[in-house]
Amino acid sequence: MLSHNVFFTLKDPSDHACEQLVAACHKYLKDHPGVVFFAAGTLNPDLDRPVNDRDFHVALHVVFDSRESHDAYQTVEAHLQFIDENKDSWASVRVFDSDVTG
Repeated sequence: MLSHNVFFTLKDPSDHACEQLVAACHKYLKDHPGVVFFAAGTLNPDLDRPVNDRDFHVALHVVFDSRESHDAYQTVEAHLQFIDENKDSWASVRVFDSDVTG
């Protein structure tokens, strides 16, 4: 499996802006072939230990059944529309892809 984790830092970190991006993740990125697990949410404000990376507002977590499913997802219209409609709200985006076992 392949884990695709994306961390968005927003230009506007308000609760409303974060909720809008989480909703867009669910609208455009949730139901794709090969998705084993999907979740999107916001930074947990209570977890503030020295080891916590807190340089993001919204997190997206998608686990695919294969590299091929991940690669296909990157080019589907819904994914491209998500990027097009939301990219102006992003100050930065960090992507962490890793091979995983369950």
